[in-house]
Amino acid sequence: MLSLLWHGFQDLISQAPCPMCRHPLPAGIHGASLCNDCLQDLELPRAGLQGHRPLPWWALGWYDGRLRRLMLQLRPHPRAELIEALAEHLSRGLACNLSWRDQFIPSPPVLVAIPSWKRRSNPLPGKLSAALSHRLGCRELALLRRSRPTLGQHHLNRSLRQSNQEGSFSVVEQAPRETRTVVLIDDILTSGATANAAVKALTSEGWPVAGLLCLARTPRRRAGHDRAMV
Repeated sequence: MLSLLWHGFQDLISQAPCPMCRHPLPAGIHGASLCNDCLQDLELPRAGLQGHRPLPWWALGWYDGRLRRLMLQLRPHPRAELIEALAEHLSRGLACNLSWRDQFIPSPPVLVAIPSWKRRSNPLPGKLSAALSHRLGCRELALLRRSRPTLGQHHLNRSLRQSNQEGSFSVVEQAPRETRTVVLIDDILTSGATANAAVKALTSEGWPVAGLLCLARTPRRRAGHDRAMV
């Protein structure tokens, strides 16, 4: 009886907890994973999301419901183990995505996190980039900097967002020039105004941009070009 209890205790302490709910993960699943209950709670599509407007993009899920609330919590209080778990599930979706595999498996892109303009910088793009880099076999480069402040975009329409972000990025002067393709990293994709401004800055300096990876896509249109990964 004591032997059974001891072995049960060993199994319990050896099981990694889910980074979100802290419940033990099933045996054989490592700690950079979310449990099935949390995956369902976040409503994450098994293979993520992808689309082609305003540029090619791949996302973990919709910026809605529990995922939205979680990201709003992580911005001021980032939890490394939870960001690692979200990056793990995003990378798993990319591993079975044909458009990603055909384009980037033979030649991994450079990952470039989009910097924040706020004094208290949004840490999620940089931390997501770091978590994805070793999973995807990609190198990170801090190519972008903010060339001027911008307004908060929550209440701006699409045209005002474009005007707000126009010319807001520049490429760091010391950045080495390469022909390697860039994939931008951000936490949320909404209108694409920020990403488009970053693309203009990079392409003007000879850095081709192939798309954007993010944790969430704002669900204003869930049809047409916005669909689950296949």
